[in-house]
Amino acid sequence: MPQANRRLFLLSATALAGCGFQLRRTPELHVHSIALTGFAADSLLAAELRRQISRTPVTLMADPNKAELVLEAQRESRDKVVEVQTSAGQVREWQLRLQVDFLVRTPAGEVLLPHTELRLTRDMNYTEAAALAKEQEEAQLFRAMQSDAVAQMLRRLAAVRLPG
Repeated sequence: MPQANRRLFLLSATALAGCGFQLRRTPELHVHSIALTGFAADSLLAAELRRQISRTPVTLMADPNKAELVLEAQRESRDKVVEVQTSAGQVREWQLRLQVDFLVRTPAGEVLLPHTELRLTRDMNYTEAAALAKEQEEAQLFRAMQSDAVAQMLRRLAAVRLPG
């Protein structure tokens, strides 16, 4: 690496460190155990949520009565709605939607985080000539929305404090 590039790199690294920049980490949850309920057995969102929680020191409990917190899913749906179509009826743009409703409560039923609605949307242009590629793009966009929803849920869980 040339000397000028090395100096520029060191200066940039020092400036970032000095401003408090940090990479985003998994939020710190303030409980020892949590249970997930209300999700469909094949829920991809629940699987990613479990995977992210398993990266923390929090224990995932199968029995909601034995956990400190219960994250209760009330709704999880994925939609695809036509946004733009030609006069001949050919679709040119879709809107992808991911909707998740949940609440956080204690096993005794005390609500710590009331009914919360997450609504994520992404627009995707479409052409029949690239149908297979567009299917893959759609799946990728849904995965990205799912990851975003899980991150938002974890940030909300990190803000929850147990009573007492």
